[in-house]
Amino acid sequence: MTGADGGRARWGVVAPTFDPYGSGKPLPVVAGAKRAEELGFDAVWVGDHLVCPAPVLDSLCALSAVAAVTSRTQLGISVLQLGLRHLVWTAKQLATLDALAPGRLRLGVGVGGEFEEEFRAAGVTIESRGARLDEMLDLLPALLRGEPVDHDGAYVSVHSPALLPATGSSPPLSVGGRSDRALDRAARKADQWIGIWHGARTVNERRERLAELAFRYGRPAPSVAMVVLANVNEDREVARIETAAALKGQYRMPLQMVERWTALGPAEEVAKMLARYIEAGVSDLVLLPTSPDPLTQYERLATVRGILDRA
Repeated sequence: MTGADGGRARWGVVAPTFDPYGSGKPLPVVAGAKRAEELGFDAVWVGDHLVCPAPVLDSLCALSAVAAVTSRTQLGISVLQLGLRHLVWTAKQLATLDALAPGRLRLGVGVGGEFEEEFRAAGVTIESRGARLDEMLDLLPALLRGEPVDHDGAYVSVHSPALLPATGSSPPLSVGGRSDRALDRAARKADQWIGIWHGARTVNERRERLAELAFRYGRPAPSVAMVVLANVNEDREVARIETAAALKGQYRMPLQMVERWTALGPAEEVAKMLARYIEAGVSDLVLLPTSPDPLTQYERLATVRGILDRA
């Protein structure tokens, strides 16, 4: 099916880099990436945290493994907490990913803030996260292009020679966040806004607001991506139980807070919910399986996509 702009939405899945169930088992990132590409998904995404309630792999290291075992899928980060990182080293890592998978990298960034302990671990004040991110985003494109950067700012000091190899051009940039400030940041700096835990009506309102803001800045309107937690299961109660455990383990959050924005149940029901997002103008679905068996969820989500492709 086509969206508000007449185009088809891209479908991505989130790689299993978190262990919200505390299984202690190796996470099937490589197997998941291979299977996602086989099933025809357009992108494999990774989340990013330094410290959170669930054990978690480093996003950029994990994405390099995805790059090594895929040849077609885009490689997305939803979203990199750039402000927690050393900017120059991060630019080097991103350029390396681009060299390993030319033209496939999609960089999403956000301010974070859910878990104060990771800011303490990184030595960054949580209060400065938005301004720090803005300053880093102003510097990152030049670093990725292989240009020297000499900058002493309010939050970041960079004195770097050209980093080579360079990307030649910056990867498409997405900005995540639910706040008005995140929307403004996306309109000023990004190609796309990534949302989570919004209904289709709110998404449509945000899309219109993005277009208004971008027009003021003399920029094209960013596209819209939506992260949707999903558990496709003929037994809706099983889907709810597995999702509730995932939310508790990864976010310390009860399902009741976000259930209305979570895709749960049989494939036909999930398809109806995702169709509303596509109709509201979402161009990228970023589907996060909430199941101890994420690869089976990839299979079921591919079935959901088939339902909508035939619609």
